[in-house]
Amino acid sequence: MQNVVTVDVVGVGLNATDTLIALDRFPSIGQKVEFQTVHILPGGQTASAVVACQTWGLQTRYVGKLGDDSAAAIHRAAFDRAGVEAQILTAENTSSAQSIILVDGSGERTVLLKRDERLSLQPKDLRRNWIAGSRALHVDGFDTAAATQAATWAREDGVPVIADLDEIYPGVHDLLPLIDHLIVSRDFPARLTGEPDLEKALKKMRADYGSKITAATLGHDGVLAWDGKEFHYRPAYLVPVVDTTGAGDMFHAAYIYGLLAGWELDRQLDFACAAAALNCTASGARGGIRAVDVIEDLMQTGTLYPAVYPAPQNTIFA
Repeated sequence: MQNVVTVDVVGVGLNATDTLIALDRFPSIGQKVEFQTVHILPGGQTASAVVACQTWGLQTRYVGKLGDDSAAAIHRAAFDRAGVEAQILTAENTSSAQSIILVDGSGERTVLLKRDERLSLQPKDLRRNWIAGSRALHVDGFDTAAATQAATWAREDGVPVIADLDEIYPGVHDLLPLIDHLIVSRDFPARLTGEPDLEKALKKMRADYGSKITAATLGHDGVLAWDGKEFHYRPAYLVPVVDTTGAGDMFHAAYIYGLLAGWELDRQLDFACAAAALNCTASGARGGIRAVDVIEDLMQTGTLYPAVYPAPQNTIFA
């Protein structure tokens, strides 16, 4: 068996080369709109979360698949600069995943994604020793069978599994019972459970799949989490928004950081909200990754959006 160094966090999932196009306003059908800037940057849900964790001092490993094009070199260089151990498989004669991201004057982004089927990570592509001995596994569920295999090994080895899910991918019902920290997009719980009330849907998700924590990120409304006994809500931070790309990726990375630090759930959620907010103050999925002390300063001094659920507004986390 190949010798692999033990790491804190393993991420198995998406990468993408983001072509970021800044517009004053999003065009309506048939319009011509002048764009301001174009940047080509590395992104992808899991890849970006892993880079953030590494930036904050955790030892990380990314497992994914790239094409054999020039975009693959962008990703490899980004992992090398950050210090991430990258276990990357190559799909020959294939372009790496691409995202066209339109960012309007308010900072909101619209994503167009192209990903060749040959880039799909398969269970046979994985090695158990990439997962074993880590302190946390992060998956996004896009290549669901591979994510399920990785999560199965993690569960057998007592490694907590964190998931970032925004779509009900084929096979996701096999993955869900293996997730300990199920942190999903705002409308995912209703689509998964058929329950339109968010609180009831989060409770049902936990009851149905046995996660330790079920949570939904709510954009500028913050995050709501259910731990089986009570709800935990944290509002989002009010910051000058440049680009919302990667906010969810940073939230998950910061949640993992707090989890491995042994923090209470409320502090984890608040730290994650602050990290996500700061990422929105710069362009690109990883443009606003700030140092831990900068994130904690925002937690102590920042302004919160109005709460949409009952929550303490003046909590200071040391």
